[in-house]
Amino acid sequence: MSLFVLDASVVLTWCFPDENTAFAHQVAQMFRGGDSAIAPSFWPHEVLNSLLAGEKRKRISEELMKTFLTDLAALPIKLQPLSAEEVFLRIQSLSRQHKLTPHDAAYLHLAEIGGLALATSDKDLMRACGNAGVELICE
Repeated sequence: MSLFVLDASVVLTWCFPDENTAFAHQVAQMFRGGDSAIAPSFWPHEVLNSLLAGEKRKRISEELMKTFLTDLAALPIKLQPLSAEEVFLRIQSLSRQHKLTPHDAAYLHLAEIGGLALATSDKDLMRACGNAGVELICE
């Protein structure tokens, strides 16, 4: 069993049929195999925001979203708090260095400090991981 950092971009592909990829299934299999993940403490907000936007655009029904969130809450994903100091110093630095959003830089930060692989489908975050020497679980 291993631990990895899980970006919201991967989780969202599980919910939207037009984005469901073989890579997303690979990550789901990791959970079935006993692996667990960590994510920044804002992760549920990021996931919910995208799902609500998808519902508004008629990409997902409210009923399906509720079922998905229930299933998602059952996964072994531990949320990691980030201090204001980490955000204002390290996350800002990573954002500038790799031209990432602060959200994406937070995933990179967790992978770096934990020596963990990062699961993402975000191209900018993949590029940053490559430049930072962070192991990727990607498409």
